[in-house]
Amino acid sequence: MTKQTDLLILGAGAAGLTAAFTGAGFSKKVILVDQNKPGGECTWSGCIPSKALINRAKEIHHVRKYVPTYEPDTAQLLAEVRQVMEDVYQNESPEVLAKAGIEFVKGKATFKDAHTIEVNGEVIEAKKVIIATGSKPAIPPIDGLKEVAYLTNENLFQQQALPKSLIILGGGPIGSEMAQTIARLGTEVHLIEKAPRILGNDEQDHAALIEQRLEKEGVQIYTNTEAKSVKEQDGNIHLTVEKNGTTFEVTAEKILVALGRQATLTGFGLENTGVEYDKKKIKVDNHMETTVKGVYAIGDVVGPYQLSHMANAQGITAAQDAILPIRRKIDYKNVTWCTYTDPEIGQSGLTESQAREEHGDSIRIYTHSYDELDRAKTKPDYIGQLKLVLDKKGNVLGASAVGDRAGEIISQIQTIKMLDINMGKLSSVIHPYPTYSEILVKLGKKIYVDNLLNKPVIKQVTKWRDKESE
Repeated sequence: MTKQTDLLILGAGAAGLTAAFTGAGFSKKVILVDQNKPGGECTWSGCIPSKALINRAKEIHHVRKYVPTYEPDTAQLLAEVRQVMEDVYQNESPEVLAKAGIEFVKGKATFKDAHTIEVNGEVIEAKKVIIATGSKPAIPPIDGLKEVAYLTNENLFQQQALPKSLIILGGGPIGSEMAQTIARLGTEVHLIEKAPRILGNDEQDHAALIEQRLEKEGVQIYTNTEAKSVKEQDGNIHLTVEKNGTTFEVTAEKILVALGRQATLTGFGLENTGVEYDKKKIKVDNHMETTVKGVYAIGDVVGPYQLSHMANAQGITAAQDAILPIRRKIDYKNVTWCTYTDPEIGQSGLTESQAREEHGDSIRIYTHSYDELDRAKTKPDYIGQLKLVLDKKGNVLGASAVGDRAGEIISQIQTIKMLDINMGKLSSVIHPYPTYSEILVKLGKKIYVDNLLNKPVIKQVTKWRDKESE
């Protein structure tokens, strides 16, 4: 027997869940299929458990400032993290989905053709299909790695306790967050990064501040360092690395691979659909539609940003375009993200170097340090800065924030950028005192004055005044 549906979604992670709720919101019959429980990487091995552990490590870090001998029970902490995952799952369970009008089918699905899958021996045909199969940890071809019991984000939070020492491969967001977090919980951490610096997609000077903070907290960072081989011996992991032509060994109890994500493109019959794809992603247009009409793809399986909030945006776009006659486009000009180190680092739009490549030297750069914020001064050992990259008129091309509440500050700038509001207008916005968001007002006043001085009439008057004073 064949089951019919309006919208079939393969993958119940952040992207698939958003698409499913959007489709059900338009009173369409939605079937959501996944071989695992709903929630995907974000709930079970990504955003939720990592932030839960980060928050607990921050509390432990503060305690150890005053009680240096305090040793946390990492087994208990990891158990608490797993409970948080279960708590979040209660809002994504099959029962909750059913109440929203979404039928969840747990099982391994295989495409028979572009609009037909088989799962648990049942055939499902759909008018529209959305592929949201997500991604898995990228595992590099390092000699010997497959022979050792390496960790990834998929099994890290299932450990019964944290190791006494840990090697982390990769200085991106996941590697940097976990390096600081796990070091704060008493583990000796070695962070290996092939590039010249960690957090390579963020503003360089702000990433440098994070690197300094991690080193201050005991993380041993090896940049310009390439992993060559790994072996397990005497109960430890021995990693051979090369830095500036010199080969040496780094030893720890465990090794965590945090080298990005690889799109899940195999194992569900994608080759039977006629959809175009390569080794990295499924090909889609700006409506998230694949090369096969009526078949869409969203989330990590298409990129270009493997971020939960981008997956959510793609899910809404794809579901609406699959259902409504008026089609919307995805817009990547206003991409933003936040890395949850302590302090946080947030990025919106272009970095300074990217802006110079696109717009030349006409851009305007403004920076403001937390040194001038009374709220920041109330916290010991604070660091922070906001950098704005504007066009010649004062509109936002990009911004980077590092410091406490950087995620909230960058979100305000993201809103300003999205709505195409000139930054100078912030000069008249009243913010509560003392807050970190005051930094926006302080910069807004500078930009407002510069905007006035850049007006042709003001420039001419200034020239006349200068001549008269000569």
